[in-house]
Amino acid sequence: MSETDTARGVTGEDEVVDLCRELIRFDTSNYGDHSGPGERAAAEYVAGKLAEVGLEPKIFESHPGRASTVARIEGEDPSRPALLIHGHLDVVPANADDWTHDPFSGEIADGCVWGRGAVDMKDMDAMTLAVVRDRLRSGRKPPRDIVVAFLADEEAGGTYGARYLVDNHPELFEGVTEAISEVGGFSFTVNEQRRLYLIQTAEKGMHWMKLTVAGTAGHGSMIHRDNAITELSEAVARVGRHKFPVRVTKTTRAFLDELGDALGTELDPEDMESTLARLGGIAKLIGATLSNTANPTQLTAGYKVNVIPGEATAHIDGRFLPGHEDEFLTDLDRLLGPNVRRSDVHADKAVETSFDGALVEAMQSALLAEDPIARAVPYMLSGGTDAKSFDDLGIRGFGFAPLKLPPELDFAGMFHGVDERVPVDGLQFGVRVLDRFIDAS
Repeated sequence: MSETDTARGVTGEDEVVDLCRELIRFDTSNYGDHSGPGERAAAEYVAGKLAEVGLEPKIFESHPGRASTVARIEGEDPSRPALLIHGHLDVVPANADDWTHDPFSGEIADGCVWGRGAVDMKDMDAMTLAVVRDRLRSGRKPPRDIVVAFLADEEAGGTYGARYLVDNHPELFEGVTEAISEVGGFSFTVNEQRRLYLIQTAEKGMHWMKLTVAGTAGHGSMIHRDNAITELSEAVARVGRHKFPVRVTKTTRAFLDELGDALGTELDPEDMESTLARLGGIAKLIGATLSNTANPTQLTAGYKVNVIPGEATAHIDGRFLPGHEDEFLTDLDRLLGPNVRRSDVHADKAVETSFDGALVEAMQSALLAEDPIARAVPYMLSGGTDAKSFDDLGIRGFGFAPLKLPPELDFAGMFHGVDERVPVDGLQFGVRVLDRFIDAS
C-alpha cells in the first residue's frame, strides 16, 4: 500500500479481497514430502506487506523452500500478556480439472473468491494482514503486544512450521498466553432470531499410522494361506467399518446445549442420527467429534499380477477425543489383530480449553457489534491445527477466523474439497470483527 493509498483512506475492508486473491495465486501445495513448491514465495510476499507498514518481519526457513514469517506489533501496554494470531500458508493439493474455476487463480465469481486455500486458510491470512496493515497505517496500536505468524507445513502436521518455531525459536512467542487461528468464528444460522458463531476450543488428537503385514511371497497360481494382502485387507475393513462409541466431551456437551437452547429442544448425542439431522451443513464437522475415528486412506501391495507379495501396507488417519487416546489405541489394536504391525507416521495430542475469560468476551462483543443476532458458542474440531504446537508453550488456543456465511453455503464441505470459495462480504465482515476484537482484547 503506497502513501497515496493511505492518503485516500484505503482501509482493511478495501484491500482484504485483493490480499486473499494474491495469496491464493501462490501455489503452496503441501504433499507431505517436500515435493511441492513450498511456502517461501508466499512468506516473502507476506513479509513485504508487513514491512510496507513499518514492521520488521523475520522469515524462518526450516527446509529449502519451507518458510514462515513472524512479526511482533508493539501494544499500548507491553507489560500485558501478548496475543498470537497465527495462520498457515500451505494448502492441500488441488486438481484443476475437477474445479469450476482454476484453484490457483483467485477468481471472483458469484460473490465469492474461489481457489485452494480460500477457507483453509488464506482467507484468515488475508484478514489478518488487512487488519494489521490498516491499524499500522492509521497509527492505532493494539492494547497489548500482538505476534503475527504465517506458517509453513500445517497441512502435514506442522513439523516444518509451527513445531520448528516452537522447538527452535520459542523466544518469538515470549509473553504470549493466548492465540487465535483457523476453523472457528464462522456462522451457523439457526433461524431469523439466532445465528451461532462456532468458536473452536478443542481439537482431536491424531495418530496417522502405517499398517504392515508380512506374509509368504510366491506364485500367484498357488494356494497361499499366508497372504499378506488378504490379512491386511480384512484388518483394514474391520477398522473402516467400525463404529466407535459415543463419548461426549465438555466442549461438545456445551455446544449441543447451546444449539438445543437456540432450537428450543434438547439434543441427545446418544441419538446421533436425529441430532445430526438438526445441524444441516455442519453435521459432518460436529458428527466426527462425538467419537474417536479411524479411516483407511492408502493401500500398497504387490508389483505384478502373478506374484503374491511378501508384504502389504496401509495407512490409517486416526483421530481421538481429548482424554480418550488410550481407549482409541486399545480399540484399534483389537480390530487390527495380532498379525498387523502399526507404527505412527505422525502423532500429536488432543487439546481442549474452557470457553470463558476476557478473550471469549471480546469475541462475543465483536461479533455482536457486527451481527445483532450473533451468539458465540464453543465447539470441537475433528481435525488438528498448529494450536497443538503452541499449546506446548502454555498458549491457550482458540479457532476464531470470523465469517458471516450464507446459510446455503456448505462451508464445512469445502475444507480440502473441490470449488473452495469464500464470500467477498464474509471477508469484509471478518476484517471488521477482527479489528473490534483486537480493541476489546
